[in-house]
Amino acid sequence: MHTYFIGLAGGTASGKTTIVRMLEDVLTDKGQIIYLDSYYHAFSDKTLEERKQLNYDHPDSFDLEALVKDIKKLKAGKTIQMPVYDYVGFTRSEDCVTVDPCPVIIVEGMLVLWYPQLRELLDLKVYIDTADDERLIRRIRRDTQERGRSLSSILDQYQTTVKPMHEQFIGPSKKYADIIIPRGAENENGVRILKEHIRSILAHGTC
Repeated sequence: MHTYFIGLAGGTASGKTTIVRMLEDVLTDKGQIIYLDSYYHAFSDKTLEERKQLNYDHPDSFDLEALVKDIKKLKAGKTIQMPVYDYVGFTRSEDCVTVDPCPVIIVEGMLVLWYPQLRELLDLKVYIDTADDERLIRRIRRDTQERGRSLSSILDQYQTTVKPMHEQFIGPSKKYADIIIPRGAENENGVRILKEHIRSILAHGTC
């Protein structure tokens, strides 16, 4: 089986996860999602307070080599065990998610287009381009409601690590994209084009 890999990148709270959910009705049982966030290092040698202070937007926070190895395994027709990240505990969960080879696999995460070894494994590279102020508002809502974080901690993290890392690593990776979708999930035409492309791949087995 040939697996078609789609990389879906963009800044924090740009709409990547929302778009992935919108694609699920097209993927059905013929597609799988791999999340870059699942490959955060566990940092199990550090205390919770120490883990809270780490820069989670820097490439060094991710085990990118493990992700590349897993994608190569899937390309070879082998099943992988994708790690699960615990956002509340700032570490990896003891659980794993089984990912089987299938016709289409989406690799979602802010640095998916930054890492050359990962980028070269992707058949289609997509960048979700959403305005900075909109992304900050979304991040505040998400992290307060879903991850139990205070407004002060969110803003501190955004100023000290999130914004600088976006400017240094994530934003510049847009130049590697085959498709750029402005405004994230609000761009219904852009999402529809991506859906039709996936339907074509599933129907004909080609791009």
